[in-house]
Amino acid sequence: MLIRYLQEALDLAHYEMLRDEEPYYGEVPGLEGVWATGKTLEECRKNLAEAIEDWLLFSIAKGFPVPPLGGIQLRLPEAVAG
Repeated sequence: MLIRYLQEALDLAHYEMLRDEEPYYGEVPGLEGVWATGKTLEECRKNLAEAIEDWLLFSIAKGFPVPPLGGIQLRLPEAVAG
């Protein structure tokens, strides 16, 4: 289920070009604070996948809500969720 959630987040990601050393910027609508940059689009996508993974693991460990994405809702056992 986590892999499906991660893939859905990457499918929903928005990318743009910046005038910077790492010109590619990506973020996922609905996942506040989750973003990444890269020198290429592929590097940005890889970095964004790692950021989503880290955000998910942190949110689960802290019992923070994880919003549904594209119909995918993570259901956590009570012992993990709180």
